Amino acid sequence: MSKPPLRIIFMGTPDFGLPSLQALADGPDDVVAVVTQPDRRKGRGKKLTPPPVKVLAEALDIPVLQPTKIRTEEFRNGLLSYQPDLIVVTAYGRILPPSLLDLTPMGCINVHGSLLPLHRGAAPIQWSVIKGDKEVGVTIIRMDEGMDTGDMLLQANITSAPDETAGTLFDKMAQLGSETLLRAIKGLKDGTIAAAQQDHD
Repeated sequence: MSKPPLRIIFMGTPDFGLPSLQALADGPDDVVAVVTQPDRRKGRGKKLTPPPVKVLAEALDIPVLQPTKIRTEEFRNGLLSYQPDLIVVTAYGRILPPSLLDLTPMGCINVHGSLLPLHRGAAPIQWSVIKGDKEVGVTIIRMDEGMDTGDMLLQANITSAPDETAGTLFDKMAQLGSETLLRAIKGLKDGTIAAAQQDHD
């Protein structure tokens, strides 16, 4: 008997999260809500511009939440109202408090654009290019309170081209991240994936 679809809350903001959100929306599970950063004023005209993830979520008819504060009881209760099983985070842009990390039965998982423990923190893809990494990739982790320090569920790697730029690598890694995310979620549902501790030395 097939398992019921998971109820997933997706948290992300820039273009990096788009392939992952699209893959989840096209997959067997249900994205019940999207959390993204508030619209920002951009460009010379300071026009209020929505995050790329919001634009896609609205096109997919998924409810969008844009909290200015994520540590409030009101926001936590708002997420609970969707009865989520899992939270997926892809470049959301804020560190989640314990009250959100422990919100769902399956916790929070994150798509990180490097082969952890390399390049924890912001701009991992840019750092891969700056450091001249030959092997690059993505890591799906179970989130904890640290900065990209959680246990690893799955990694996938590709070879960086000699003429690779942050822009070309960004697109490849975003796509690789979405594919690896789906494999990780399937493994969690099937019980075929085991988390491994990162090397913290």
